[in-house]
Amino acid sequence: MHDGVATPDRTHIARQKYLTFHVGGECFGIGIMAVQEIIKVMPITKMPQAPSCMRGVINLRGKVIPIVDMRLRFALEQVPDTERTCIIVVESSSVGGSVGMVVDEVSEVLDMQEESHERPPVFSGSQEKSFVSSIAKIGQRIVLILDLESTLSFIREGGLDLANLKI
Repeated sequence: MHDGVATPDRTHIARQKYLTFHVGGECFGIGIMAVQEIIKVMPITKMPQAPSCMRGVINLRGKVIPIVDMRLRFALEQVPDTERTCIIVVESSSVGGSVGMVVDEVSEVLDMQEESHERPPVFSGSQEKSFVSSIAKIGQRIVLILDLESTLSFIREGGLDLANLKI
């Protein structure tokens, strides 16, 4: 029996929460479940012979965390840190532990429908797997959803063993 009261649509729409942040003027997103915490930039110890996008390591409550400068990872110009610059600490299965990502600023957590995502364009001649897994449209905004594992896989490939990093 219909009583004239609108009932919510029971159709399941796949949704996921993403932490959005900015690097070099572009908006990126990562699945919120990978995020452990967001911290202010702190003193970073440089590592000899580390890849150029590695700023070094930090001591976060007794745990050594490698720090990746996302501007350099995306081949952008390095700029001085500001009061909005922060480190997003994520858990990466391809790396086997926690990694910090230096970003220009953290924006917000967005709840996005899978239907708002499109595949990124493939550029001919590209030898590297794309860091972007999808492109989400939120109103008039574009959010580049990162493939966290491919973005950070260079750490493991470079021979850095997080399991053996100790203070």
